[in-house]
Amino acid sequence: MKNPFRYFKTSPEIIRLAVMLYVRYPLSLRPVEDILHERGIDLSYETIRVWRNRFGPLFASEIRKKRAVTQRQSARWQWYLDEVFVRINGEMHYLWRAVDHEGEILEAFVTKRRNRSAALKFLKKVMKRCGNPKVIVTDKLRSYRAAMKEIGNADQQETGRWLNNRAEKSHQPFRRRERAMIKFRATKSLQKFVSIHSSAHNHFNLERHLTSRQQFKLNREAALADWRQLAA
Repeated sequence: MKNPFRYFKTSPEIIRLAVMLYVRYPLSLRPVEDILHERGIDLSYETIRVWRNRFGPLFASEIRKKRAVTQRQSARWQWYLDEVFVRINGEMHYLWRAVDHEGEILEAFVTKRRNRSAALKFLKKVMKRCGNPKVIVTDKLRSYRAAMKEIGNADQQETGRWLNNRAEKSHQPFRRRERAMIKFRATKSLQKFVSIHSSAHNHFNLERHLTSRQQFKLNREAALADWRQLAA
């Protein structure tokens, strides 16, 4: 693999830091510029935008490759599917999300409708990456049932009040980012962003409430060390 940083004068460490601040925290480009300036790094927010577009997908791809085996194994038990509306230039779109039983985001997919065809396309996409689970928990949207009947796994679906809370909570980090970015302007840019953001969220999702303080600190250091080695 060729060095992806070869045409950039800035050090890879600074590029990784800038991209991490942008995709991990609910910050827009200008606050990231100010944070870096406080650390003695003088950059334009437009430079950070270029880095995000250039290196964000690369970093996300590496994270997915490293987590692919364990993600595929854990995803075979139970999925939680949900969709939320997103406005793009005033038009309603839908962001579909699949989450496993550990809170790992398996797939995020943007469509203009939420009918059977859209649900079918989303299910095929996530099943191609993660296989077929034993249980699929959804809300009562009829599109899921229709799509799963066509695939042949309708007997794996479960619906019920509060059963799908894990998927609904997985939308919260995205909603915070959406407010910070003041909406999106194109479907393609939204799809690209949620792909990067989902991978970063999975990488730094340390399930802090399930571990001791000491173990959490070790996990956090390991996650940061892995991030600093991306595209090395």
